[in-house]
Amino acid sequence: MKIAALLGAAVAALAVSTASATVRIKADPGGQIGPYLENLAVLRSSGERVVIDGPCLSACTMLLGVIPRERICVTSRARLGFHAAWHPGDDGRPVTSRAATQLLMDIYPQHVRSWIKVHGGLSPKMMYLAGHDLSAMYPTCQ
Repeated sequence: MKIAALLGAAVAALAVSTASATVRIKADPGGQIGPYLENLAVLRSSGERVVIDGPCLSACTMLLGVIPRERICVTSRARLGFHAAWHPGDDGRPVTSRAATQLLMDIYPQHVRSWIKVHGGLSPKMMYLAGHDLSAMYPTCQ
């Protein structure tokens, strides 16, 4: 229920405006879904372009579903890392969260969901989207 509320709040906050600034992602390790959705909603409403110029891992990849595709470009150094969502278990070890993993899949655009499915789906192991596969989905930065 919390996850659905977070998604609803993020979507409700996604107002579009214009701006000329650019955000460059060079090394984003990701983090918790909720705070990322809040920050991405602010970024979307700012109108800023996003240049992926290095690793964008875990929760960072949600930008693909929040930021309009026409405002995203990638460089040859871009590398997106996807994995199943998790939370710490009672013993501190990661426990996969089905609900949060489904939320990630719901956020990603269809072409990214398809790529993930073709590559085995989200699991605890990181899978990477880069190079030709990535540049076939998003324009190269000029």
